[in-house]
Amino acid sequence: MPRWKVLSGALFRVLAVWLVSSLTLLVLAGLLPDFRLQSAGGDSLTRTALTAALGAGAFGLLSALVWPVLVRALLLVPALVLGLLVFFLNGSLLLLALDLIPEGRGQAAPETAVIVAAAMSAASSATSAFLAVRNDEAYHRRLVRLAGRRHGRRGGRSPAPATPGTLFLQLDGVGHDLLREALRAERGERPLMPTVARWAGDSHRLTSWRTDWSSQTGASQLALLHGSNEDLPAFRWYEKDTRTVVVSNRPSGAAALQRRAIERTGDGGLLAYDGASRGNLFSGGADQVALVMSVAARRGKYNRSRVGYFAYFSDPANATRTAVSFAAEVLREIAQSLRTRFRRELPRVKRGGLYPVIRAFATVVERDVVVAAVIGDLLAGRTAIYADLVAYDEVAHHSGPAHRDALQVLRSLDRAIALIARAARHAPRPYRLVLLSDHGQSHGPTFLERYGLSLGDLVRAGCGLPVPRSAGRTPSGAEAREAARAALHRPEEAAGQGPERTAGAGASQPLVLASGNLGLVSFPDVPGRITREELDRRHPALLATLANHPGIGFLLVRSAAHGPVVLGPAGSEHHLATGRLIGADPLAPFGDGAAEAVRRTDRFPHTADLMVNSACDPATGAVHAFEEQIGSHGGLGGAQSHPFLLWPVELTPPTPDGEPLTGAEQVHRVLRRWLAEAEGPQLPLEPAADEIRRGAGRPAGFPSPDPGAQDDPR
Repeated sequence: MPRWKVLSGALFRVLAVWLVSSLTLLVLAGLLPDFRLQSAGGDSLTRTALTAALGAGAFGLLSALVWPVLVRALLLVPALVLGLLVFFLNGSLLLLALDLIPEGRGQAAPETAVIVAAAMSAASSATSAFLAVRNDEAYHRRLVRLAGRRHGRRGGRSPAPATPGTLFLQLDGVGHDLLREALRAERGERPLMPTVARWAGDSHRLTSWRTDWSSQTGASQLALLHGSNEDLPAFRWYEKDTRTVVVSNRPSGAAALQRRAIERTGDGGLLAYDGASRGNLFSGGADQVALVMSVAARRGKYNRSRVGYFAYFSDPANATRTAVSFAAEVLREIAQSLRTRFRRELPRVKRGGLYPVIRAFATVVERDVVVAAVIGDLLAGRTAIYADLVAYDEVAHHSGPAHRDALQVLRSLDRAIALIARAARHAPRPYRLVLLSDHGQSHGPTFLERYGLSLGDLVRAGCGLPVPRSAGRTPSGAEAREAARAALHRPEEAAGQGPERTAGAGASQPLVLASGNLGLVSFPDVPGRITREELDRRHPALLATLANHPGIGFLLVRSAAHGPVVLGPAGSEHHLATGRLIGADPLAPFGDGAAEAVRRTDRFPHTADLMVNSACDPATGAVHAFEEQIGSHGGLGGAQSHPFLLWPVELTPPTPDGEPLTGAEQVHRVLRRWLAEAEGPQLPLEPAADEIRRGAGRPAGFPSPDPGAQDDPR
């Protein structure tokens, strides 16, 4: 394009934004009583319009010059706090701009300045976006400018090679069957995700894969990025040797899990060669990271996990747009929660407290920052990029996997994918875009809602330990307590008497943790993994109480005589070492591959004394989460075990002859093969040693978090 056209186009956009901002100031001055653009004696319309133009120009100039400096100074402020400060910082800039207007004609109360600044930024942002969409060259320059903010200080990059780069975009929690429904167009209507639907019908192919027993982001993504999820039995678990509860989505836990995987495989990860990791639990060996949990606790030169926030919020239009969207999402969640309660929809969980803020962060802030970071990576020509969009998973936990609230999030994710795909067309090298998920989600009422007591209450009742009165009055709690009394040869409880408050001599206090519909029971005072025989001696009623409960599908215990044994209702057993069955196979309702998945987990050094999987309705796929989630994942049963993989047709199929993909480690090998098919350099092993030398965020030791603390099992 001729230079004069480029300059004239830029001048036109500046004037258009200035005009819209000036008109916005005039309208607000007429609507807000504490905001004026006239002198005390009044001014003509022309004079007032000139004052508005001066104020809008000063505000725009200050935003362009001062805003990046402010964001850089506040880089260490937590992301949520920074998002809330956006309004107040913008208001301060507006007050400063009004002070620059001659003769003091511009005045506003501080609280009014916040509103005016937000409205002006939103109006100018909307105008800029409209003009950019209508002008491909302007849109391209805006993306290049965004990438330049992130990479300009690195001294530039060498020209990108002609070989294709690869973007792995993870849609957290989106199951294979759910995605197929979202891509289907019925009765002439557009599909829920039109961009992905167009790919699936033309340039890409869709398949499902099966997760390991632990169907959650920690286990899946560690294997996807680092090739191994060995000894990761659940989202959270207790390690007897260190006497700590490990939580995979906490910085210290994620850092140590990543270090263990690197030491086990001797490899730096999927992204070790010219890679970028965005919004993930683990770095994958990437040098460029943003919003990555395993490096969030680092201090020093290698901690760049928040650089993505600066790159995004350094643009005041981006910051304001995200802040406004954040506030709108909070209000949307409150309205949707009230609607669910008024309509008495079931199943339902509590959605108050900080949840609206947490949801808004996942669905707006994290999405916007990750998308902006990925666009920057594309324009920088990076070889391998892996990014996680967690918005759907967060909403589906509390609303349900197929609820309208969660499906709305899928629609917004499709728009984000379209934006990324459009940016890829401007990249200096061709890109292959691979979509995948780490797990699905299974629906169903929680165990507590369905049966009136928690898994912890049931375990304690089966051990003859005291439980809350409300749990003791439920049929499950009463039956478990009486079974324990009979097994311990204790007298029946008199009518009206409260539950027994003391345990038998030598009884151990069980520690019960939840990972979706997978429960973990540990006895900390017993060294090593307790055997079935020892459990029967200590707590004669416990195993039968759990196995025969209608909300429990099966449990895994180690037998001194028979090795790993899966127990089910009515005395059914599956001896995993020999394949021997007693009665009906308790693993049959959980499909092919369940036995191998459970057998693999049994080999882990930190597998809990008892691994408890909830029941699953084979007709509907409904499960019962042991935590407060009506869309859950973490164990076996339903859609949670079947994520998807959507890959470009120019790549080789994941497996020959359409054989099923089983386990995230196998998917990792497929992703590595696809990177090699780009005919670029092979991924080196040396970065592994470099990661280990840095410590990969190595903590001195796991902290001891509260076992009852609630985290979001992404």
